[in-house]
Amino acid sequence: MTDVVIVDSGGANLASLSFAFERLGVRARVSREPKTIVAASHVVLPGVGAATNAMQRLKRTGLADVLALLTQPVLGICLGMQLLFRTSEEGPTECLDVIPGTVSRLHSAPGRPVPHMGWNQVVCNRDDPLTEGLGTESYAYFVHSYAAGVTPATVARTEYGKPLSAVVRRGNFCGTQFHPERSGKTGARILENFLRS
Repeated sequence: MTDVVIVDSGGANLASLSFAFERLGVRARVSREPKTIVAASHVVLPGVGAATNAMQRLKRTGLADVLALLTQPVLGICLGMQLLFRTSEEGPTECLDVIPGTVSRLHSAPGRPVPHMGWNQVVCNRDDPLTEGLGTESYAYFVHSYAAGVTPATVARTEYGKPLSAVVRRGNFCGTQFHPERSGKTGARILENFLRS
């Protein structure tokens, strides 16, 4: 039985994420209780805002240690994906350290403002169950000022001045820099694939 728990990390996208799972026929629970999260079949770590504040909340509630030791499928979304990395330049901040690497600030340029906000193409680097069925013309909705470059954990990339990680995986931990709950068919397919993992 699929038992999805969305970690209550203080983000503003909890309701839209819950609705996205409901559209797929799954009722996801929102919780910050360690026992509930550990017992779930699938865990989603959303995030909106600053890495420093998010990590402080996770540490204050005891969830930072819990999340890093999970063995079931875990999906980080936007800031939640960034928190899976070792560190973020935002702060700077020590993150969950389940994926090696550092998340860096994007640099603005003419025609390329920061935050990066809008639809961008997602290009697969390698086969992965999370991106199964995505075509070569897949687009997703991004809203972020920090990003991870392309690393060995990168499953799919996007371009915003330089190549960036759009989807990452290391073991049972995976993440999307974009918001699948706002990304139409591409996002729905990602969530469906996650539920099958």
